[in-house]
Amino acid sequence: MAALGSAVGPRVAPARAGQICRRAVIMPAGRTRVVVRAELKRPEYIPNRIDDPNYVRIFDTTLRDGEQSPGATLTSKEKLDIARQLAKLGVDIIEAGFPVASPDDFEAVRTIAMEVGNDVAPDGYVPVICGLSRTKPQDLERAWEAVRHAKRPRVHTFIATSEIHMQYKLRMTPDEVVESAVTAVKHLRSLGCNDIEFSPEDAGRSDPVFLYRILGEVIKAGATTLNIPDTTGWNLPHEFGGLIAAIRKNTPGAENVIISTHCQNDLGLATANSLAGAMNGARQIECTINGIGERAGNASLEEVVLAIKLRGEAQMNGLRTGIRPVHIYPTSKMVSDYSGMIVQPHKAIVGANAFAHESGIHQDGMLKNRETYEIMTPESIGLPRQEQDRGIVLGKHSGRNALNSRLRSLGYELSQSELDDVFKRFKALADKKKGISDEDILALMSDELHQPKVIWELLDLQARGGGARGVRHRGGGGKGKGRKLHQPKVIWELLDLQVVCGTMGMPTATVQMKGPDGIARIGVGVGTGPVDAAYKAIDSLVRVEAELSDYSVSSVTQGIEALAHTRVMIRPAGKMSDAGYSEHAALGSVQRQFSGSGANEDIVVASARAYISALNKMIGWMSVVVKVAPRTKPAVGAGLSSGASLASVDNGQAPASSQLTAAST
Repeated sequence: MAALGSAVGPRVAPARAGQICRRAVIMPAGRTRVVVRAELKRPEYIPNRIDDPNYVRIFDTTLRDGEQSPGATLTSKEKLDIARQLAKLGVDIIEAGFPVASPDDFEAVRTIAMEVGNDVAPDGYVPVICGLSRTKPQDLERAWEAVRHAKRPRVHTFIATSEIHMQYKLRMTPDEVVESAVTAVKHLRSLGCNDIEFSPEDAGRSDPVFLYRILGEVIKAGATTLNIPDTTGWNLPHEFGGLIAAIRKNTPGAENVIISTHCQNDLGLATANSLAGAMNGARQIECTINGIGERAGNASLEEVVLAIKLRGEAQMNGLRTGIRPVHIYPTSKMVSDYSGMIVQPHKAIVGANAFAHESGIHQDGMLKNRETYEIMTPESIGLPRQEQDRGIVLGKHSGRNALNSRLRSLGYELSQSELDDVFKRFKALADKKKGISDEDILALMSDELHQPKVIWELLDLQARGGGARGVRHRGGGGKGKGRKLHQPKVIWELLDLQVVCGTMGMPTATVQMKGPDGIARIGVGVGTGPVDAAYKAIDSLVRVEAELSDYSVSSVTQGIEALAHTRVMIRPAGKMSDAGYSEHAALGSVQRQFSGSGANEDIVVASARAYISALNKMIGWMSVVVKVAPRTKPAVGAGLSSGASLASVDNGQAPASSQLTAAST
């Protein structure tokens, strides 16, 4: 097998004529250096070949493999928003989902195919829209029906090829597996699909000779892309790179198709393995935003892309991609907000600490020349420097223009009405906090922007415990006025909150909510703490059985005035639990979990917003799958659903960091 650094891949092609771009760089001494470089155009899309031998296609599977992360269930609207952002980022292929999983998944993929898949840019770019399918005829037909409306549709079909998978999971012989794969590809061809990707699942642990055989057969049947998955993250970079080189050398017809990689991160080697594959001839890399996905996740798109951008020409035989890096950070933030999957602070490229420097030696070097410790700039990925670097500090005296300017620099383009909604929350927070940081603004945007369709709307929340003095809180914004971002009307807006907690009685919460019929109702709940009581009050009105599987709260910034950010994860329970299942590409039928997040200067308010957000996601998904709408006229004080029991949570200002997990009562 070829070593990691071998030159098995195509040789560097001569530079083509392209648009010349001049970029001015300010040097430390004030001098200006002009860098002239040729910007090569994206090659014309042809399913089974790439005219530029150095071009690597980026296949994003955030909406399919990424959504398989526990609790990362996305609504159809969220998937469409992410798909649009991925197109702005410039990914070549968007794997929009697994259409046979549920009616909601099918509609989401079909909508993305019809809208994003037909939005052709002036330069001719439009992403390929792909749907995943097993080799079963009904899966294949469902996938093709979902993606066929796109200008460039693709179906990605797979079957396991490792001995352990064939023997214990599939219970099929190697001959039967080959026949199933070939039949699937031929069936897709008969449906009219001419862009077919085939994956031998668990290829990293499969017999190479068997791989050559099955891959050669699907090429003859009409496959145009061969994806080689390291499904369990088992391979080391030199092994995986050697496997790609061996497949290209020993598979009949491999020169007539695109070889792809799909690397899981179980040993933390997904990015390294993907790059090793590309250096050995793979010309498509499958990855996800923030590296989210099954178990330990997938190869991280931002890591793969920036590695190729910064090191591709000198160390990878001239490899390049068509990604626009300036959209990386906004895309990362959107995926994190929508999925509820928090990006770890030390995550490469997009983590909170990626461009932070605390060491005195490092700070000294940065002040003299940023290139001493930064191999890329935050601006290059769409993350502007902090406002204090520009002399602008946002606070209670800041106006709409200053806020809007900051939002634009963070990647948000808002209409006037949307800006008005955010500005109300901003001013309410600024009245309580001296300086508003980027993290505060992003938390507010996360809370305002990324909410599901209106089903239940929070109007008021009141929590009481015996023996302590009450604190009255009024949230930002007027009652029932305005419109939340990208929503038909104001949702989850807290108007009044009164919290009284102490040791002389049971915490009691009173909540006012508006349901699907537009009628405001009041519910009461008693719990072990103010958050638990609030959740039980919400349950008394919504009357949808849910089990809380995770609850976490953290401060957005430091200090007693910090904004609290709360995230919850729930799953259907009780009578609804049997209906909360969907088809998983590899594991079969699995129960879905739904996440929600909320931000507020008060923990109880943030917690209530997060819980209602998760409930609405679950109800919206269940109403499509089960075809049963939630009850709209529950009796006040009726029996509680099987909501979770939370330990008492301090309802004052957010602590530096706090997290707990609770099971259902």
